[in-house]
Formats: sequence, C-alpha cells, structure tokens
Amino acid sequence: MKVSSVILSLASLASGHSIFQKVSVNGVDQGQLKGVRAPDSDYPIQNVNDAAFACNKDLKHLDKTVITVPAGAKVGAWWGHVIGGPIMVYLAKVNDAATAQTTGLKWFKVAEDGLNNGQWAVDKMIANNGWHYFTMPTCVAPGDYLMRVELIALHGAQVPGQAQFYMECAQIRITGSGTNTGSNFVSFPGTYSSNDPGIQVNIYDNSGNPNGGGRPYKIPGPSVLTC
Repeated sequence: MKVSSVILSLASLASGHSIFQKVSVNGVDQGQLKGVRAPDSDYPIQNVNDAAFACNKDLKHLDKTVITVPAGAKVGAWWGHVIGGPIMVYLAKVNDAATAQTTGLKWFKVAEDGLNNGQWAVDKMIANNGWHYFTMPTCVAPGDYLMRVELIALHGAQVPGQAQFYMECAQIRITGSGTNTGSNFVSFPGTYSSNDPGIQVNIYDNSGNPNGGGRPYKIPGPSVLTC
C-alpha cells in the first residue's frame, strides 16, 4: 500500500500494516513525513538479517528536515495500526542527520514499551490515535542523531519467521547539556535472532485474545539507556 493510501485509511483502520510518518516534540506536530525517511510500501520486514533492517528499504521520501528535540522532551511517533506488540526507540549518533547513511551505525536504546497488564504498547498507540509517546532521556548529549522507531507485530509470531518488523528513521538534533553518548550499542542487522523469546512468541490466551495470556514478555534488544 502506498503512503498516500495509508494516510487516508488510518482513521478507518483499513490497513493492518504500518509506517512511522510523523514526529511530535512537546506536543507540536512536526508535519507529515517531515524529517522522516519512509518508503511507499507499508509492508513489513520479516527477516531479522535483512540488510535494510536499520531504517527500512526502498526509501522514497527523503525530506532533509532535521527536527530539534530538547533532551527531556516528550517525543511522539505517529503510526498506522497493527495488532499486538512492543515499540522501541533507538538513537545513532551521526555527523549530519539529513545526509547520514543508515549502514554501519551503532545504535543505543532510549525507550521501550511492551506488555503491561495485558495491554501492548501497540494497543496504547491505537488508543492515542496512532501516536506513541516517550521521553527523550535528559542526559543524551547534544548533536545530530538518527532516531529509529520500531514496532513489532506479533499476531502471527507463534510461527517461526512470522513476526512483522516495522521501522523508519527520523532525522533529529538533540539540544541541551547532556553528556551521555550512549551505551549497550548494537548493530542492525545483527542484534536480533528469529528465535529470540520476544520475537518467536505466542501472544494469545486460551480464548484466543492477544493479551499475552498472563505470561511475561521480554522486549528484544539491549537495555534502555539510564541517566
């Protein structure tokens, strides 16, 4: 499905697939596809070793905007809708966010939300009309970064290789007085395995509801940066 079609269909949930399309900073919407590198297709990546696993493939929308994000700001990422899964946010330090390549970067995780009391991060996103919110850590050092926002749809993940990964990268410039340049660095691809417990997993209870069935859920990837 094309981005334009996704934009038109989100309100009616016509699409089960998803594209990260907008950023908000402290409640201010930065605009459709402003500073976000996005493809036309909303189809997922399912191979964790795909060469384009960092920021997605066939990127057609390459706006040069670099979005200013103060450390400590409330940041929002706006998505289409999928079923059941976590949302994670990674940063990679770059010299120029508008032109940086997406391969060979070292990523660190700054936020994550998984399963809490039977409610997935994606469920909260849907309740927020497509917005997922997190707080940018106050200690992150100023500079240009790529911000990788990733959503994993787990509705078919009980079958090996059927977890659906959706990710795009936004171009941001962090301001403030932080000094932390990251920790627990990872690479994409290379961080996940297809049989990780948070990737190959049955999210259904005995009645077929996608609420985790009371079982704990382990979010994939490294631990979140702490200040």
